[in-house]
Amino acid sequence: MTNQASIAALLALIHQRHSFVISSHTRPDGDAIGSSLGLMHLLQAMGKDAVVAFTDLIPDIYRSLPGVDSIVTNLPSIPLDAAIFLECDSLERSSFNAQEFEAVRPALTVNIDHHASGRAFANFNWIDSHAPAVGAMVYDLAIASGVRISRAMATCLYTALLTDTGSFSYAGVTASTFGMAQHLVECGADPYAIAQSVLFSNSPAKIRLLGTALSKIHILSLGRCAVPCQDSHSHDSNIAWCAITVDDLDRAEATIEDCEGLVSYLIGMAGVEAAIFMREFSGHDGYRLSIRSKGRLDIASVAEHFGGGGHRNASGCNVYGPLRDVTDRVIEQLRIASARLTSAPVEHPPIPATLLA
Repeated sequence: MTNQASIAALLALIHQRHSFVISSHTRPDGDAIGSSLGLMHLLQAMGKDAVVAFTDLIPDIYRSLPGVDSIVTNLPSIPLDAAIFLECDSLERSSFNAQEFEAVRPALTVNIDHHASGRAFANFNWIDSHAPAVGAMVYDLAIASGVRISRAMATCLYTALLTDTGSFSYAGVTASTFGMAQHLVECGADPYAIAQSVLFSNSPAKIRLLGTALSKIHILSLGRCAVPCQDSHSHDSNIAWCAITVDDLDRAEATIEDCEGLVSYLIGMAGVEAAIFMREFSGHDGYRLSIRSKGRLDIASVAEHFGGGGHRNASGCNVYGPLRDVTDRVIEQLRIASARLTSAPVEHPPIPATLLA
């Protein structure tokens, strides 16, 4: 089904129903929150009852988004016609408690996703891995609906677009992405105010945590570059990684929320083709991984190997075990992903034990 056909079919389903609950994945990011609130504003403009539900706290940098104070932490007790999941590949990954959801399960479930690892788990599934953000898909839905994009809707969708494109720096950004951004600004989104809230409002705790993370960066060569190089000279393809422990978080007086975006500093280094930021679970039984890559190196396959998923160049997963074991297993999967891009043999230099102490 093409995007146009999916949008038309989804609008038909929306017109037939009145009450909606919207949610996304746990630990919601800018796209999850911005697109959920943007869809809420769209549905309300269409005369529908719509509420956004998240069980996790909303990060402070998104607390100024229009409608954020209406977000609920529990499923509404009133009957619902439909539940809409955004960038979430299953009910288990959502903010909904499975038992509570099953008790009030609406007749219609809708899945809107832009991840390459997206799965068709709902009654209606619209998955577009070429979309730069789910916020962009909600924008297309708004345009097709004929509803006027309000300042509130524009602010939420611009935030989704800004955050999930890495401030318009990721490979999925195209001319149409900037066209959406321009139109959202024309509709009332304030790019300066949004950037100040989202990009330039880091807490002192996050900066302290960043210092700790930067002091723990390790770099390992995978051998000859397997992705398109920026020049004609061959160079080593490097992996950069660091791990933050529960004790590191406590010493910095930081929260899990403060870990968001730290992986960008690792992938931002010259010569680094893949980066891994690892955060230890509170139970000390494993790590939450944020993985990034450049060029054609597909790290979605790496995340999927461990039960996670995401995009070709930005994915995440949970890996259980001690740090040495987790690092060995993930780096081995990155070597496999790198080997797929070249016929040259992939060397396997050992990881120095001192780096993992």
